[in-house]
This record gives sequence, structure tokens and C-alpha cells, in this order.
Amino acid sequence: MSRQSAAVGEDEGKVRLDKWLWAARFYKTRQLAHEALELGRVEVGGERVKASRVVKVGDRLHLRINQLDYDIEVLALTSQRRSASEAQLLYRESEESRVAREEKQALLKAERVSYPHGAGRPTKKDRREIQRFKNGS
Repeated sequence: MSRQSAAVGEDEGKVRLDKWLWAARFYKTRQLAHEALELGRVEVGGERVKASRVVKVGDRLHLRINQLDYDIEVLALTSQRRSASEAQLLYRESEESRVAREEKQALLKAERVSYPHGAGRPTKKDRREIQRFKNGS
């Protein structure tokens, strides 16, 4: 069987979940997708699944990536990673999930702004002052 016919066969309905998550651009590598599945950060129909699970059109997935939750429905299958605009055609995110995720992103961004940022690495003068303070001089 040639490589091209193997890829076509996978697109007809037998695509591993880790490969689909990678092709849909949720994860940068298949290894990261595999690790997320092993750690239980991806659920299909409310159940933890293995990376080798075959994904089907109509499956409902719940993903937790960083601190953000995604509730998506699989619309199409592919095992090839394409452009981001093509990858978005593979799934549909629920409206509630999208709104909640955007609110969480705004909250996280506001928290980062409130954290004080240092001026960077201390200068030679700053280091001398720190040493004087520590030594009690």
C-alpha cells in the first residue's frame, strides 16, 4: 500500500486522537498531544481516553490547555497538519466554551499586569548596595 493511499484510508474514518489533535493545531507536536491524553487533560464524552483512541465525526471533546478549557465537536477528520485556517474547519467550539475561555484569558491578562516586574539584573552599584545591606555596614 502506498503512502498516499494510507493517508486517504485514515481520512475515511480511522484517525488516532493524538494525531487529530496535532493536525487540528491544538498541540505543537504529537508528543505533546499524547502527553495531554495520558495526563487526562483530554476527555471524549466525559471520559478519559488513551492516545490510540480512534476519533469519529461528532465526538465531543473537552480539552484543558494551560489554564483554558475548550469544549469542541469534531466536524472532520484528517491526519495531516495543514494551515491554521484549514485546521479550524475540523472542529466547532461551543459558544459557551468560547465566551468562558475569552473571559478567562482577559482575567489572566489582568493578573499579569498587576504583578510588579523587576528592573532586570542588578547593576554593579545595586550589587554593592545589596552587599552593604547584608553585611550591616
